[in-house]
Amino acid sequence: MDSVAVIDFETTGMSPDMGARVTEVAVVIVSDGKISGRYQSLMKTGAYIPAFIEELTGISNEMIRQAPPAAQVMKELAEFVGDTPLVAHNASFDSRFLDAEWSRVGHRREQAFACSMLLARRLYPDSPNHKLGTLVRFLDLPDTARHHRALADAEMTAHLWLKIVSDLKNRQGLDVVTHEFLCTLQKVPKAKLPAYIEKFRRTA
Repeated sequence: MDSVAVIDFETTGMSPDMGARVTEVAVVIVSDGKISGRYQSLMKTGAYIPAFIEELTGISNEMIRQAPPAAQVMKELAEFVGDTPLVAHNASFDSRFLDAEWSRVGHRREQAFACSMLLARRLYPDSPNHKLGTLVRFLDLPDTARHHRALADAEMTAHLWLKIVSDLKNRQGLDVVTHEFLCTLQKVPKAKLPAYIEKFRRTA
């Protein structure tokens, strides 16, 4: 199995295009079927955290004022991640914030994102919904309890990722499950999923 970097952001809003900024980032490295490394930091951007976001995440404006500067955190993040393939739950959200924050320090993302939410929609259609917390309960995965903090969510996403890879191997008979394969699988229509997996199994 490929090593992957599972990333999660807490932010001041829903979109960097609307002026939202990152308040916290966490990454866990998954290698050889287990979590092998962690990076987490609050970061100071000068952006105001609305009250409802503070209530949701527990991250206050006072905490952010004492955090390392955003440029420092983003440079550390780039060094920590390197060229490791990326994973996130709802990757369209996290990829936008990562690209926006890295661009501020002159760094450009080269590697692709796999989305555990899109994969879960295809592989676990019986789940009540495909929010991270719901999937953790539905699949009986380790629950790090502090939902809406970046490291807790990154670790839960990492366990979900490992479950997805394990189920594809054990239930679908795949010897190899690569990040590249999963980046394609997440885009395959549900009705065509069995045929696509069978084709990959025969050619892998």
